[in-house]
Amino acid sequence: MPTPQHPAPRFDLFHRHDALTQIIFGYAEAYPNLVSVRSIGKSFEGRDIWLLVLTNTATGLDTDKPAFWLDGNIHAAELTASTTCLYYLEHLVTQHGQDAQVSHLLDTRTIYMVPRLNPDGAELALADRPRHIRSSTKRYPFEDEPVDGLTVEDVDGDGRILYMRVPDPHGAYKKHAGDPRLMVPREPGEFGGEYYRLLPEGFIKNHDGLTVTVNKDAEGLDLNRNFPSEWRQEYKQVGAGAFPTSEPEVRAMVEFIVAHPNIGAAISYHTHSGVILRPFGSQSDDEMIPEDLWSYQRFSAMGEKLTGYPAVNIYKDFRYHPKEVITGTQDWVYEHLGALFWVVELWSPNKEAGITDYKWIDWFREHPVEDDLKLLKWSDEQCGGQAHVEWRPFQHPQLGAVEIGGWDKMNYWRNPPPELREREAARFPAWMNQIALSLPKLELLRTEVRALGPDTWRIRLAVANSGWLPAYVTKRALERKVVRGVIFEIHLPLDANSGVSLVSGKERMEGPQLEGHAPKATLHAFLGNREVTADRAVGEWVVRAPKGTRLALTARADRAGVVRTEVSLD
Repeated sequence: MPTPQHPAPRFDLFHRHDALTQIIFGYAEAYPNLVSVRSIGKSFEGRDIWLLVLTNTATGLDTDKPAFWLDGNIHAAELTASTTCLYYLEHLVTQHGQDAQVSHLLDTRTIYMVPRLNPDGAELALADRPRHIRSSTKRYPFEDEPVDGLTVEDVDGDGRILYMRVPDPHGAYKKHAGDPRLMVPREPGEFGGEYYRLLPEGFIKNHDGLTVTVNKDAEGLDLNRNFPSEWRQEYKQVGAGAFPTSEPEVRAMVEFIVAHPNIGAAISYHTHSGVILRPFGSQSDDEMIPEDLWSYQRFSAMGEKLTGYPAVNIYKDFRYHPKEVITGTQDWVYEHLGALFWVVELWSPNKEAGITDYKWIDWFREHPVEDDLKLLKWSDEQCGGQAHVEWRPFQHPQLGAVEIGGWDKMNYWRNPPPELREREAARFPAWMNQIALSLPKLELLRTEVRALGPDTWRIRLAVANSGWLPAYVTKRALERKVVRGVIFEIHLPLDANSGVSLVSGKERMEGPQLEGHAPKATLHAFLGNREVTADRAVGEWVVRAPKGTRLALTARADRAGVVRTEVSLD
């Protein structure tokens, strides 16, 4: 709910960079104890990549708490991803102090949010005459302008990029017999009818009057293929960039996450398909560490229940081609860092039209024409006829008389129509809250001081992980050696004349890894858990110091946060 000092943004609109900047700084101004804004870097064209830090600063620093990361809009036209981030922002700040779950979340955890990782591409998608490239506006793999061919863009200036149908006896498409607006493929061996060629809307350079080649976007990067894990050159993975993290947007994200080891789980929002995707992108579930797979399955099932989206394995169910694999953010965050990670593909026009029995990628390769008719009916009845635009005559400067119309992919396929955007975004706060609240959380159990002599003292610091997940989050993190056990520190005075010295123990010591309170998903748990206090650890020192000395103690676990306390020797 909006507050008097800061009305909520409209979730039915997609905001350009300046407006988005104003919105997020407005939140920081209205909720200074909960929201701060940082730039984690500049885009290719020099726009700030804004990150919001969400936590209750009265209960500690963001870096002292376990953290959850979410980002959106790494792909240019997938604008609903930004909306979903903004919706979660509004949910958190307005429910803190009202809802026990949200209050506990922001009091004990940190949310790092990047609503728009790719501001340049989004700005182009939102231009008055838009272009819908995959990612960055940087020219790649070559800087040359095309010398011929069709460049996809808005030809008639209506702000949409649709299709052009051109009568041609050798064309591959025909009008559907029951509804001539719908273009369907010719049958094998069919002849003697009225046929058309279907082209994307665009202008043609150096048209010879006979042949048309549709150019690839000059801006051929896919920022989601530029991450370090399983990075492959262009010939193996289209849009990969010159080298891992060669692109400033990806480098900014990678550098921030690596510099914040408190991040234990993450979600990246995309469109479209209406599905939750989990790692691996390049291997089957059989290759995943079983304990990690069980965690993924449990949290993914939770996601299915709370959002209504099915959760699937990328490698098994979401490959663009059966002989190719997809790698990106999800593999880097889990495979390299051992943090839990999901990609959410928001929005399914198929489901809106009543098409329920379909596979996400396979449907685009082949599906019954009855599905198209259902979608056309949905466009007519629910979208005012705008999801599928009526064909209208147009005098094309190169092709002559054509018709422009067909599916509006940007506004009804890649993204929901305006009135449905908030509904899609509203599916996810409950799931994100539960993931974040399951992160490990280091807490103080107690401190003990015992006099061993007139100036000798034994000090003990006991801590525990109160979170559901273990302090290391995944076995992959242990395998990759990116997390340490609990680090205990005693902070001795810098003054050499203080009379304080260590008799035993070290100023900094590494303790064990701490388990969470999740039940062990093994047969051993059924037979009985022998490590009933594996969530606890103790640091111990013997010091020589005058009576009344006060010493600071710290315990920290990278993904579970920091405990700071002080003891008095008396």
